[in-house]
Amino acid sequence: MQTLGTPHRRALFMGALAVLAALAAVGARGSTAARDSSTAKAHIVKTVENRMLDQAVLVNLRGRTLYSLSAETRGRFICTTSCLSLWTPLVVARGTTPTGAKLLATIRRPDGRTQVTYRGRPLYTFVQDRRPGDVKGNGFKDVGVWHPASPTATKAAAPPSGGYGGLYG
Repeated sequence: MQTLGTPHRRALFMGALAVLAALAAVGARGSTAARDSSTAKAHIVKTVENRMLDQAVLVNLRGRTLYSLSAETRGRFICTTSCLSLWTPLVVARGTTPTGAKLLATIRRPDGRTQVTYRGRPLYTFVQDRRPGDVKGNGFKDVGVWHPASPTATKAAAPPSGGYGGLYG
């Protein structure tokens, strides 16, 4: 084992250790603050009155209706493969807390992306909804039924026809 030599060298060494310990403590607190600030809040959902349904529904910032699938509950994803060509998940950056309506949260999708949920159900837009106010995905059936996410109703009225007949999984 090597000795530190003179008392002067020992004092310098101990001082350097104290400075390094202080820097490590500041760095640890700084990294915690950086982690805390990385959890951003994002206003990505709005509630609007839909004239066709005569009720309030959730929409994204472009005004497109947000839907949930009745069978997607308790973290179980149904829309994971071919249905994604019709239903686009509302995703955010990891660590983002969605705002704009009560009961919004996030869940990790099977593909690793972070999807926004409402009342525990993942939210999607429907590709055939081209303009704000469109609700062409309402009532479509397959493994479950698609309905606009609504803070004022448990289920939106189903259209007279619709369904995919098992076209996606």
